[in-house]
Amino acid sequence: MCGRYVSATPIEEVAEYFAAEPDPDLGEVARPRYNVPPTEQVLGVVLEAARAGPDPGEATAPVRRIRAYRWGLVPHWAKDLAAGNRAFNARAETLSTRPAYRAAFRERRLLVPATAFYEWQRAAGHRQPFAFRRSDGAPLGFAGLWERWKDPASGHWLRSLTIVTTVAGPDVEAVHDRQPAVLDPADFVAWLDPRRTDTAPLQHLLVPSPAGTLVATAVGTAVGSTANDSPHLLDPLGS
Repeated sequence: MCGRYVSATPIEEVAEYFAAEPDPDLGEVARPRYNVPPTEQVLGVVLEAARAGPDPGEATAPVRRIRAYRWGLVPHWAKDLAAGNRAFNARAETLSTRPAYRAAFRERRLLVPATAFYEWQRAAGHRQPFAFRRSDGAPLGFAGLWERWKDPASGHWLRSLTIVTTVAGPDVEAVHDRQPAVLDPADFVAWLDPRRTDTAPLQHLLVPSPAGTLVATAVGTAVGSTANDSPHLLDPLGS
């Protein structure tokens, strides 16, 4: 389960790490945010297919682009936007069978850049939040899926995404039984390539993070309210 995360890595560093070009109209979506909830606009890295060049017979190379997406996947056949409100996570185990996800799994995959993510541990009658980051200090690259949806009232097109989750790895399992599928940078190319429509090999990428990939920090309960959005949310508990 991943229902809250941090997107505070400077956009220039995100672009360099993911070898991607930021969309020029990202605006507020690119600002540092420390408590991102579902239904908000978030960053996604997608591989855009080659297009015809200015000269006949010439084509541009595929390019990775950082775009804005609504967090909560809205299937193209949904009647309204509310269909995405609970589809902010997609279980890796059922991507190939769930109607809302199977076409996107074949053709519309992306990476969701993150600085950290939060999970809550139930203990002694209360819920203790933890922040998880990469142990090497690099950004996290969550496996994600995206979709297009046309608003029947306005005719406007919406891009939305969901974050893929898997069973918790050794760095997370003491806190929660699931975690976002954090991809190794070596697997970014395979995951983003829209020509890879055979999803069986891709399924093998959606595994728990190996021991030592993530570090956990107990943080204060202020993160429980989406009204709070400050770097101090990442401060260790009691500091």
